[in-house]
Amino acid sequence: MSWGTELWDQFDSLDKHTQWGIDFLERYAKFVKERIEIEQNYAKQLRNLVKKYCPKRSSKDEEPRFTSCIAFFNILNELNDYAGQREVVAEEMAHRVYGELMRYAHELKTERKMHLQEGRKAQQYLEMCWKQMDNSKKKFERECREAEKAQQSYERLDNDTNATKADVEKAKQQLNLRTHMADENKNEYAAQLQNFNGEQHKHFYVVIPQIYKQLQEMDERRTVKLSECYRGFADSERKVIPIISKCLEGMILAAKSVDERRDSQMVVDSFKSGFEPPGDFPFEDYSQHIYRTISDGTISASKQESGKVDAKTTVGKAKGKLWLFGKKPKPQSPPLTPASLLTSSTSNGSQFLTFSIEPVHYCMNEIKTGKPRIPSFRSLKRGWSGKMGPALEDFSHLPPEQRRKKLQQRIDELNRELQKESDQKDALNKMKDVYEKNPQMGDPGSLQPKLAETMNNMDRLRMEIHKNEAWLSEVEGKAGGRGDRRHSSDINHLVTQGRESPEGSYTDDANQEVRGPSQQHSHHSEFDDEFEDDDPLPAIGHCKAIYPFDGHNEGTLAMKEGEVLYIIEEDKGDGWTRARRQNGEEGYVPTSYIDVTLEKNSKGAVTYI
Repeated sequence: MSWGTELWDQFDSLDKHTQWGIDFLERYAKFVKERIEIEQNYAKQLRNLVKKYCPKRSSKDEEPRFTSCIAFFNILNELNDYAGQREVVAEEMAHRVYGELMRYAHELKTERKMHLQEGRKAQQYLEMCWKQMDNSKKKFERECREAEKAQQSYERLDNDTNATKADVEKAKQQLNLRTHMADENKNEYAAQLQNFNGEQHKHFYVVIPQIYKQLQEMDERRTVKLSECYRGFADSERKVIPIISKCLEGMILAAKSVDERRDSQMVVDSFKSGFEPPGDFPFEDYSQHIYRTISDGTISASKQESGKVDAKTTVGKAKGKLWLFGKKPKPQSPPLTPASLLTSSTSNGSQFLTFSIEPVHYCMNEIKTGKPRIPSFRSLKRGWSGKMGPALEDFSHLPPEQRRKKLQQRIDELNRELQKESDQKDALNKMKDVYEKNPQMGDPGSLQPKLAETMNNMDRLRMEIHKNEAWLSEVEGKAGGRGDRRHSSDINHLVTQGRESPEGSYTDDANQEVRGPSQQHSHHSEFDDEFEDDDPLPAIGHCKAIYPFDGHNEGTLAMKEGEVLYIIEEDKGDGWTRARRQNGEEGYVPTSYIDVTLEKNSKGAVTYI
């Protein structure tokens, strides 16, 4: 089946069909372009959505810790990767489908224009041949009519007796001329007719079939190209399906990773203060202050009974507990007797009589007009009292448990930084050795500033680690001894009597504040446990300084070259040794700067910071 033989007379139809094919190709290209824009907009919107809900990590404290949050952020990451695959689909379609379609449409337009021009030229040439043949035919027909007229004129004159001989000869010559011209036009017409028939045969059997064949091949290539683009359109989507499936599997794994038990434990770890719950409130029997006059023997009995009740109330129920915002309020003063109602103490210890006629009214006024007690913050002066203030370097503004975790995290970070600096120092030393062995590779002296900087960084990090470890040991030591201190403090609270003032003084009179010996002891016991000086550590050896050390950092000990020091704590692997001078000054010195000699009887001794 060929267009040249089957559609030899449908040039205009083929012109319209090929134009429709190119228009359809461009229409499909427009469809692909809009699909690309949809994919790009979809990917952009997904990325904006991910960006909107991703956390802005300005600090490490805001990093997600709960498994549900981590799973959600993993889903956001997978969704971001999914958006990237949509962009890949758009890029693949733009390059493989849309770009190819636009390039091929341009080629088709050029090829179609060339073939149609060749077909029009062939038609124009055939029309020209037909016109020449038609002109020669008309001329031959005209000459034949003129020859017939000349023959009729000659015959009429030849039969006319009145015609002269000259007229007859003239008519005969005219006949011969017309006949000759008719014969010439006849030959020309025959030649033109023969030429036209040949060109027409060539046109319809050679030229036009060849042009139509080229148009047919062009249209078939267009169809094949559309088929390839259809396949490429689907392949662009199919190629990313495995990666998209992995993204979806990642979302499913993120959903499975949610652990409610772990999240609950994280809540405990995040907000646990390390304090114990408050104890029970003691029973405060205000009825003991009432002056009962029942009988002569009742007063003494009431004294004994009230004394028993007070002992049970204060000692039996008042177990010392550490409150969240201070210590438990002090027990009330012992029951008022008639003597206590009639006498009061002044600030200098003298007594004066006060007559009370309505003891019940007096006690009720004490209940109604008594000011609320202010909880003591002394025992938490390094804890909750600084919570609203700026963060301190030793995290003393945090509760004990949170402070311990923060210090441990900082120590781990400093150890990692120290390890990096150590690795860098080893690399620089190796490079320096290579330079010393092969001077043409570099100058060993050029690495000395970097080595010195690295050593200084290591010294600084070790000092930071020691400082934080000291704080950590302080926190852990306090956590271990908190129960004993709290018990002794509660005993002091039980011994003290009277009302607690905001400054911590106790008195029987609301307008007077006198601090007794037991109260002062209770006040100082809260600080003595924190600031007690440890006994000097025993020397476990001695050392000699090989190099001088400035000791500018806090906690370090400066030394001169050749100076002999006592060793009171060995190097624990961090490059620092604790030493002491003869005058008692202690500090840390770099282990690599000294020559250490340990005593034989001190091997394996346990040292403390």
